[in-house]
Formats: sequence, C-alpha cells, structure tokens
Amino acid sequence: MKSIIMAGGSGTRLWPLSRKNYPKQFLDLFGKGSFLQLTAKRLLSFTKPEDIYVVAGKDYEHIIRGHLSSVCSKSFQNIILEPCGKNTAPAIALCIKYFIEKENCKPDEVLFFSPADHIITPEDMFSKALEASLNYARKAIVTFGIVPVKPETGYGYIEISDTGEDECYRVNRFVEKPSFEKAMEYLNKGNYLWNSGMFLFSIKVMLDAFKRDYPMLYKMIKELSYEEMLKQYSSLDGISIDYAVMEKESNIFCRKLDIEWNDVGSWDSVYEILSKDENGNATKGDVVLVDAKSNIVLSSEKLTAVLGTSNLAIIETADAILVSDRKYAQNVREVVNILKSRNRKEADEHVTTYRPWGSYTVLEESERYKIKKIIVNPGATLSLQRHFHRSEHWVVVKGSASVKIGEKEMIIHENESAYVPKSTLHRLSNPGKIPLEIIEVQNGEYVGEDDIERVEDKYGRV
Repeated sequence: MKSIIMAGGSGTRLWPLSRKNYPKQFLDLFGKGSFLQLTAKRLLSFTKPEDIYVVAGKDYEHIIRGHLSSVCSKSFQNIILEPCGKNTAPAIALCIKYFIEKENCKPDEVLFFSPADHIITPEDMFSKALEASLNYARKAIVTFGIVPVKPETGYGYIEISDTGEDECYRVNRFVEKPSFEKAMEYLNKGNYLWNSGMFLFSIKVMLDAFKRDYPMLYKMIKELSYEEMLKQYSSLDGISIDYAVMEKESNIFCRKLDIEWNDVGSWDSVYEILSKDENGNATKGDVVLVDAKSNIVLSSEKLTAVLGTSNLAIIETADAILVSDRKYAQNVREVVNILKSRNRKEADEHVTTYRPWGSYTVLEESERYKIKKIIVNPGATLSLQRHFHRSEHWVVVKGSASVKIGEKEMIIHENESAYVPKSTLHRLSNPGKIPLEIIEVQNGEYVGEDDIERVEDKYGRV
C-alpha cells in the first residue's frame, strides 16, 4: 500500500497565518509540528516510510522536503509535483500514472489518499479502521465518514445505507455543505456522516471509476506517458474527486468512524482544538485579556491586548491583523479575495519567505531600500547571481559565511561585513554546522525581488 498526502491547498480561511507562499499544511499551530508532519507521523503507523508520498505544487517542493526529512527520511524524495493546481481529481490521476509508470505498481496496488491538514484522535483507532478496509478497497472505492457531533454547516456529508458489515456501508449519496436546518436534520437521522475527504482504493478500482465517470482522465492515464501528462496538465479542468467521480459512482463504501476529527478549516475550528482559560479564551503568544470571553487570540509578533469582547477571532501577524466574529470564520476567504483584487501582496506573501537554502524576512522596506534578515541552512548555498538595480551590504550576525563577489572569495564571521556592488556576480554559502544569520541592506533605484539574474543554482532555478 502507498499512502499519499495531498498538500496542494492554499488554506485561505486561516488567513493571515496561512497564505499562498506558506499555506496551512506547513503551519505549527499547536506546538507539535506542522500539519504535514503530523499527517506523515499518523501514516507511519500503517505505512512504511518509503511508501509515503506527497502530491503538491512545485513551489512547495523544498518546504515539503524540509518538513518530512525529520519524519520519513533524511532526504525525503517521494514528491509528485503538479505543474499547477487543478484540484483533487487531476492530482489523483497524476499520482496513479506516476505509480504505474515510475514505480511499476500493479493494478491491485492499494492507494490511500489523505489531506495534509486534518487532526484525528485516537490515531490507533483510525489505523485499525483503515487496515480493516483494505479488502473492500480491492473491489470498491472506500471513503471515510465521521460520526457528527453537532450540526456543522462547513462540512460535506455522506448518506450511508442502513445495513453494513464491519462498520462499512454502501454510500447512497454525497451531500454538499448544508444549511443549519438541514445539518440538524442529518444529525437527528443518524445515517449521515461528515465527509472526511480521505479515500482508499486499488489502482484498478479507480481506473474503472474514471472510465465510467470522467473518461478524459482515464484516457490520459492510458494513452500518455507521465511526462506527456505533465505537459498537458494545465489544460485540465480543475475539478474535485467528489464532483468528478464520487457523486456519480455507485461502487463506493463508507467506513464509519466514531472518532474525534477536525479539518481545521477555519479559526473557529482552531478554537475548538486549543486549550481554554477559565473564561473560554484560547490564546497563543503575547496576549493580555481583560473581561474577555470565548475569544481566540493568536499573537505572532506584538503584544495583543483584548478588552471587553466575546466570541471574536483576533489573529495578529507581522504585517496583517484579522478581527472577526467567530461565527463568520468560514468567510475569511472573502477578505483574501478582496486583497487579491487590489493586488495586495498580503493575500499571498508573508514577510518571511522560504527558499531551498533557508529563508529571508523583510524587516523594513521603502522605495529605494530594503532590509532583510537572511537565514542560510548549514551546507546550503544561494545561487550565483547579480542584480542590475541595487547594491547589497551583508553583516554576519551569527555563524560564518563563505562569500564570492566577482573574482574575490572570502570567509566572513560574526560582526564582519561584505559589500556587493550593482551588476556584480556574487554568491553566499554557509560552510558551518549552525544556521547562518545575516542582515542584508539593499539600496538602489529598484529593490523588487525580480531584479535577479541567476547564472548557476544547485536547486535548478536557473
């Protein structure tokens, strides 16, 4: 069996902490590791480390490798890269093609697909339920339905038949996110489960389903090579596996799970998971509360004081603050859409940006200058590059830097500096055993990130 983590989502409902360049699946909200790491650890209870894969966009490759190198292997390589985001149906089809062509998997190979950002407890009960479903997966698609504990309007539902064996039931239909009244009706009926978005099936079972329900993907898998499929991937419709297959398919079973499950799809969901004080407030970071009840307050950078409020979500980051009634938590993506329409970088970018070699944080920026804190991982190297509109001045704060500027190469240590003139080829490396931290001051008529010409790059970005 292969386990595949779907990690391509943008997590807009958890803005401003989750943004396109570093979305929800990479966040550590509970101090136990990122959602991606927690998911991989859960999969390890029934999957060998070498059989865990991640499917995601190419922009996240180095982040995924960094997160899972400490969980699955020192150099995690099992990443299936989408050329662009096209939702879950094309992603699953691409994975199937990959396993057939690149891993020589047989038609009876069972695949388990899991989102990257869910919380499940107890994990041992989930693992046992999945292992008990393997026989069903060789003859049908198996999905996993969670016994609802409240009338939730933010989840899809699965209507199951009245009879089943081993907690596995035939699926009658899939239902979209309902109104509160409908959700209450489903809760009372007892045969409606929350749709967890997890699927278990053999390659043959899903190929047959694609053939019946979405022939375009079946044809691509059968007729194209993996490389040809990648080239045509952008032409595919962005469609979920629910719309493409599940809502049409009759050969589906649902494993009923009476466990704690949360898709962490909104700040209200995060509130449910975090521990609360005596007034029902969930906090993280530097927070002061006075006469406040039932709030979630997360402070990343600044002291956040909350006075006389109830049932709010207050999320503070270095460059943006969200204040929302918790009952509107599902609508945060509307804020992101407005920011995108105004071309605001805060919709997609954090002040900290992650690169294959480490990260940089913008400390201050104006029209003619920019100040960054740069972290270079041990053994990592930036590209050999130059800028035509700015000069750079580096000051080492921690560690040692190997610097190439034009024809000159040197090592600079803490409290030493180097100057890079405009249009001069240069490269920065960390030869040491600890992270290298430098302060970079850029100055010039243009300090945009696109003023860069890469000549050589070990990460393939030339």
